[in-house]
Amino acid sequence: MLDVPYISPRDLLDTLCIGRLKQFLKTELNMLNTIKEHWLANVRGDVLAGMVVALALIPEAIAFSIIAGVDPQVGLYASFCIAVVIAFVGGRPAMISAATGAMALLMVTLVKEHGLQYLLAASVLTGVIQIIFGFLKLGNLMKYVSQSVVLGFINALAILIFMSQIPELMPQAGSNLVHVYGLVALGLVIIYGYPYIPKIGKIIPSPLVSIVLVTAVAILLGAEARTINDMGRLPDTLPIFLILDIPLKLDTLIIIFPYSISLAIVGLLESMMTMTIVDDLTDTKGDRTQECKGQGIANVISGFFGGMAGCAMIGQSIINVKSGGYTRLSTLVAGVFLLLMVVFLSDWLRIIPMAALVAVMIMVSIGTFNWGSFRELKTKPLQSNVVMLTTVAVVVATHNLAYGVLIGVLLSALFFANKIERYMSVHSHMDEAERTRYYHVDGQVFFSSAERMMESFDIKESVSKVVIDVSRAHFWDVTAVAAIDKVIIKFRREGTEVGLVGLNEASQTMIDNFSVHDKPDAEQSLGAH
Repeated sequence: MLDVPYISPRDLLDTLCIGRLKQFLKTELNMLNTIKEHWLANVRGDVLAGMVVALALIPEAIAFSIIAGVDPQVGLYASFCIAVVIAFVGGRPAMISAATGAMALLMVTLVKEHGLQYLLAASVLTGVIQIIFGFLKLGNLMKYVSQSVVLGFINALAILIFMSQIPELMPQAGSNLVHVYGLVALGLVIIYGYPYIPKIGKIIPSPLVSIVLVTAVAILLGAEARTINDMGRLPDTLPIFLILDIPLKLDTLIIIFPYSISLAIVGLLESMMTMTIVDDLTDTKGDRTQECKGQGIANVISGFFGGMAGCAMIGQSIINVKSGGYTRLSTLVAGVFLLLMVVFLSDWLRIIPMAALVAVMIMVSIGTFNWGSFRELKTKPLQSNVVMLTTVAVVVATHNLAYGVLIGVLLSALFFANKIERYMSVHSHMDEAERTRYYHVDGQVFFSSAERMMESFDIKESVSKVVIDVSRAHFWDVTAVAAIDKVIIKFRREGTEVGLVGLNEASQTMIDNFSVHDKPDAEQSLGAH
C-alpha cells in the first residue's frame, strides 16, 4: 500500500495561491516586457520621428482629400483616426497608416455620383471586408510577390513621390520660383548636412530641423512661396462620432460594395508591400494577419468619425524609420500630434512653406529609390528585369500601385511557368524483341507543358505495346491528366496496348479522380477534355 503524505487543507490552499500568484506575476511581467518593447524602448526617437511624420502628413492628407473630391478635414480626420487606431491594433510597429493617394483615386466616382455619406459608408464596409480577409489569412498571399515586383514597386513609388512634388516646383499664383527653389535647396542641404554636425547632429531628426529652419528663413526674408494655408481650410474641431445618413437597403449595398472591395484589396496590397519594406529596414518581422485585421478596424472607426478609408503609407513609413521611429509609439505620436497641430496650433501650422515639405518628400524619394537596380540590370536575368521595369512603367502610367503589382505578379507567374515547362522532357527507346516502345517522362506536367508532352509521342508508330514511365514526372492539374488521357486513348484507337507506370502518390490521386482513359465511355469522354 502506498504511503501518501498528508497535506492539510491550509497547506494545499497556500500552495495553490502561491502557484497562481507566480503565474499571475509571470503573465504581468511578460505584458510589461511587451509594452516596453513595443512602446517604450525608444521614446525620444519615436516622439521626434512622429512629429516629423505628422508635419509631412498634413499636406498629403489635404491633397488626397482634394483628389477624392471631399473637404480637407475628411482626409485629416482619416489620417488621425487611422494612425492612432493602427498604433494599437496593427501588426507592424513603426509603420504609418493614413489617408493615401492610391485609395483616394478609387473614391472619385463614388463621391461625384453619390456624395460624402456614401463614401463614409464605403469606408466602413471596406474595413469590414479587410477584417474578414484578416481572419481568412489572405495577407500570407504576399509570399507570391517576387523580389522583382517588390523592387519595381519601390522604384515606382519613389518616382511617384517625386512627381507629386512637381506642381509645387512649377509657377503658382502668389509664389516666386526663385524663392521656392532656394527654400527647397536650403531644406535639402539641412536634411543631408545636419546629421554630420558633431554632438547635436543625431539628437533631433534632420527633416524636423529642416522644416523649422526653412520656415524661419521664409518668414524673416519674406519669401514668396505657398504655405500649408494655401492648400485648404484646416478643421478647428475634434472629430465626432457620426451616424451615417444613408438609406439602409440593398440598393445602397449594391452601390458601395464594388468600391469597398476595390478599396479593401488595394489598401491591403499597399499595406503588405509597405510591411515588407519596413521589415527589411528594421530587420524585424511584422504580423500580416494582424495587420489585415488592424487596417480593417481602423477604416471602420475612420468612417464613423468622418474620415475616408486609408492604408499604410510607404513614404511616411520610411520617413518614420529614417527619422528614428521604431515602435508603436511613433505611429501614435504621429496621429495625435497631427490632430493637435491641426486643431490647436493651426495658426503656426499655416505659415509652414510647402517648399519645406517638398524638400522632405524629395529626400524620401531619393532614399526610397533603389539606385543599385541600374547596376543589377546587367547581372540579373532578363525576365527579372522585364518584371521590374514593367511594374515601374504600369505604376507610373496609371498612378495606381495595385495595377503595377498585379501585372508584375502575373508576368512573374508566366515567366515561371515558361521556365518550368522547359525542364519537362520525354525520351524513348524500343525493345525490338517484344515490339514495345518505352516512353520516359521527366519533369513537371501542367497546363503549360501538357501540349508539348503530347507532341512527344508517336501515335502512328506500328508497335504492339507502349509503356509510359512517369516515375520521374509529376502531374499537377486536370490539364495534365487530360493530356495523358488523350495520349492513351489515341494509342488504343490504333490498336496499341498501353501501360502507365511509375505514378507517385499525388499524381495517382489526380489520375484516380479526374482521368477517363479506363472508363467504359472513354472514347466519348475524350471530346469533353
